[in-house]
Amino acid sequence: QVQLVESGGGLVQPGGSLRLSCAASGSMLRVDAMAWYRQAPGKERESVASITRGFSIKYADSVKGRFTISRDNAKNTVYLQMNSLKPEDTAVYYCNAFIDTISKYLELWGQGTLVTVSS
Repeated sequence: QVQLVESGGGLVQPGGSLRLSCAASGSMLRVDAMAWYRQAPGKERESVASITRGFSIKYADSVKGRFTISRDNAKNTVYLQMNSLKPEDTAVYYCNAFIDTISKYLELWGQGTLVTVSS
């Protein structure tokens, strides 16, 4: 079974940093686009950053210059380095990926990891 497993969330003070990781595991041929989304309490899920297999990157305006998305294709892993964190970055962060398996093409979501920015 193919799945995404996230790690790296936690509590951090304003101005601090965190690094999220998301690894795809299971029987698969290729991991295509990967992305990070977030959902704050009482709000809809929003896109944070995305990266294609060829390393084309997009960011939400709210995180440009503070967050960096990267990936390691050999490890089927995507990262989100978050710097200069603000209280409004508090949310559950979800990993998303499009994966080509032996039998089908899947869009998968991770289980979510909570990031809390507070003093």
